[in-house]
Amino acid sequence: MFTGIITALGTLREVQPIGQGHDMRLVIGVAPEFLAGAALGCSIACSGICLTAVELNADSFAVDASAETLARTTMGRWRAGGRVNLERSLKLGDELGGHLVSGHVDGVGQVLSATPENASVRWRFAVPREIAKYIAVKGSVAIDGVSLTVNEVDAESFGVNIIPHTAAVTSFGTLQPGDAVNIEIDTLARYVARLMEFRA
Repeated sequence: MFTGIITALGTLREVQPIGQGHDMRLVIGVAPEFLAGAALGCSIACSGICLTAVELNADSFAVDASAETLARTTMGRWRAGGRVNLERSLKLGDELGGHLVSGHVDGVGQVLSATPENASVRWRFAVPREIAKYIAVKGSVAIDGVSLTVNEVDAESFGVNIIPHTAAVTSFGTLQPGDAVNIEIDTLARYVARLMEFRA
């Protein structure tokens, strides 16, 4: 589990096909302090995708991604030099600054617009209809692993505000309209919707 509070920005150093070429190994460079105390096999959220560290070095780590993960997230589009939002897994007793995030991406959204609004920027995202129904005003959503509060929502899109600090410490600083993003809906919304299906 994660909180959606990004603690480091990594840089994608290598993307290497493995197996029959359908799966990939990705090497991500990061500040050494991010990996302090990390053990081989630990979980790291990479732009919202929970992945297992299969190799650890002083200033980088490697993860393997299956064809399924590559197809259902933005990961299949990643290229060397790209920035990656990073978060180590939550430990019992850690501060829960965002909301509970599983690292299981529900779908891919697309940036529609980024409009300055007072001291922040209002971002709008298009999402598949099957995901949009779980997103509610003032509810939580994770975008590329970043925990955010929803400000507006309609049938197939929603908006959030990004303050300058968030833009500076996450990939929002380089995100552009048209870019694809990983979307994870709030776990609570998923279970409430499922319970409603069985309401008498």
